[in-house]
Amino acid sequence: MASIEITRNHSKPLKDAKKAVERVAQHIAEKFDVEYDWSGNTLNFSRAGVDGHIAVSAKQINVSVNLSFMLMMIKSSVDREIHRYLDEEFS
Repeated sequence: MASIEITRNHSKPLKDAKKAVERVAQHIAEKFDVEYDWSGNTLNFSRAGVDGHIAVSAKQINVSVNLSFMLMMIKSSVDREIHRYLDEEFS
């Protein structure tokens, strides 16, 4: 199993950071066909072969993605897209 771990500092209020993560999740859901839902300040997502979460705190975003063996070949693409969306929302 391949994994992606990304930690980003941010300066947004928590409410705004969660809205930004929601927009990131919408983009990723459209591009990679994942389903997601919130549990407190953590957005959980999954689809066949992929699962993970995005934890939002007052100062950080932590992204954790697990890809099955079958999807290891798209790891760099997924990583690149997550970084791109985080850049758009948190830069």
